[in-house]
Amino acid sequence: MKIRTLIVDDEPLGRERIRTLLADDPDIEVIGECSDGKQAVSAIERSHPDLVYLDVQMPEMDGFAVIDRIASQRMPAIIFVTAYDRYAVEAFKVHALDYLLKSFDRERFNQALHRAKHLLLDSQAALYERLAGLVADLEAKKDRVTRLIIKSAGRIIFVPVDEIDWLEAADNYVRIHVGRKSHLMRETLQSLEARLDQTRFLRIHRSTVVNFDRIQQLQPLFHGDYVVKLRDGTELTLSRIYREKLSKPLNQFL
Repeated sequence: MKIRTLIVDDEPLGRERIRTLLADDPDIEVIGECSDGKQAVSAIERSHPDLVYLDVQMPEMDGFAVIDRIASQRMPAIIFVTAYDRYAVEAFKVHALDYLLKSFDRERFNQALHRAKHLLLDSQAALYERLAGLVADLEAKKDRVTRLIIKSAGRIIFVPVDEIDWLEAADNYVRIHVGRKSHLMRETLQSLEARLDQTRFLRIHRSTVVNFDRIQQLQPLFHGDYVVKLRDGTELTLSRIYREKLSKPLNQFL
């Protein structure tokens, strides 16, 4: 019996790459492809694939949201595909069947596929246990804010959290930097930080929280401090006492 496989990626080249690598495997039957999370949920509920290659970073509904929607005892085996090693280190090694970091090579792809075959054929219970753990973690994070609502000069402004570059304390306010714009929100930095994903938004100074994905490089200063340079050229200071916040995602580099 062949392993019925679904490919989910919002990039056509990403789907083509996986399809090509699976083409010569006699144990695999590709039953479909999806370009977004909503299509994926529908296809999984309709077709009940055995194995899903699931992209993490997709607009509107990402890979985590797909898992959240289809959580059940009929959960397929999931191999996550991601461009961000941070996700792999923090989540997938704990719960996922396996993960592929773009751009993966054939050898790494085959390793993940071999593992999937082993679990599907020999240990379905272990597969469900892993995915149940992932779903439980997602449930625990449901209360994390995904956008901020700011009142300013009689207007109400909606700021998606994903678009925030960094946050700056200003007494009882927080200045929210989004590209070339900034917004002032009446809330303390500590209070707002607690509502954000703290694996992504990291305190680097008593008055500064930065979106980890926006960091381009770190430059050492004196006494253990660093200059944190963002993609848009903004330079911030990583205080020595907050270095531990970055030590986990950067492992041995700090």
